[in-house]
Amino acid sequence: MNKVYLSNALKGFLMGAANVIPGVSGGTIAFITGIYEDLIEGVKSFDLDAFNLLKQKRIKDLLDHVNAHVLIPVFLGAGISIISLAKLLKFLFLTYPTQVWAYFFGLILASIWFVGKTIPKVNLATIISFLAGTAIAVYIAMQVPAQENDATWYLLICGAVAMCSMILPGLSGSFVLLLMGNYTLIMVNAISNFDFAIIAPVGLGAVLGLLAFSHLLTYLFKNFKGYTISLMTGFILGSLMTIWPWKNEITDPNIVNSKGVMKVIGYDRYLPETFDGTTIFALVMVVLGIISVYFVENMGEKTKEA
Repeated sequence: MNKVYLSNALKGFLMGAANVIPGVSGGTIAFITGIYEDLIEGVKSFDLDAFNLLKQKRIKDLLDHVNAHVLIPVFLGAGISIISLAKLLKFLFLTYPTQVWAYFFGLILASIWFVGKTIPKVNLATIISFLAGTAIAVYIAMQVPAQENDATWYLLICGAVAMCSMILPGLSGSFVLLLMGNYTLIMVNAISNFDFAIIAPVGLGAVLGLLAFSHLLTYLFKNFKGYTISLMTGFILGSLMTIWPWKNEITDPNIVNSKGVMKVIGYDRYLPETFDGTTIFALVMVVLGIISVYFVENMGEKTKEA
């Protein structure tokens, strides 16, 4: 049992790390590690029955009802990861941006296969779902980010929308925050500085969004599993455009946030022109990303067997 808790905490840690990166989905990690449906089902179980069990002080039954053996270590691991990695990833993106993006590009590239292979039956309908998911993800990637907004109502919406995106394989909650203009405000500044005036409304919105969205996802998995996984696989493929390693930010000098940073309005993507040390390093990181997914997926298989 202790091994299962430790394994789920590690998966949560990996989910948290993924969710900090714009373009990388924690839902993808949950899916390839084999805890996705248990996670969604557990969140959905915070219902009237759970409330009645709490009122009756039947704590053991309550913990079983909400899949606590999955939820507690996963959310604990994710929370530790987000808090501990926020400053490290900020440093890495400033110092080695291409290599960091390359690692996650490899991770997402391999995830297409590991998620796609779980589609129960490939037919015309699942192919259409896959193409639709790809088109949606590419469309999102091409949008221009909004301006930063620290209004409480907007932070609530950011939390809800970002959390729904975080639990969808292929859709990045961090990238959604980037599009909504509040990625730096929330994921970099607020978390690094423990600014609860920002964290509290975002967290409340995230909880409400997660509780509502988990019901929809559970219904889709029970009734349209093949189409749902196909759509998610398309999301993952389309997200590769967001995390392409070789790109330059396009900024608008006329729009500057409270920290004096110019607004990013898009990316200029390119292919490396020289096969130098930097390019080789980036390609090695792509391979390491692919290998990482293999080990993460293998960890999920071993947990299922246990």
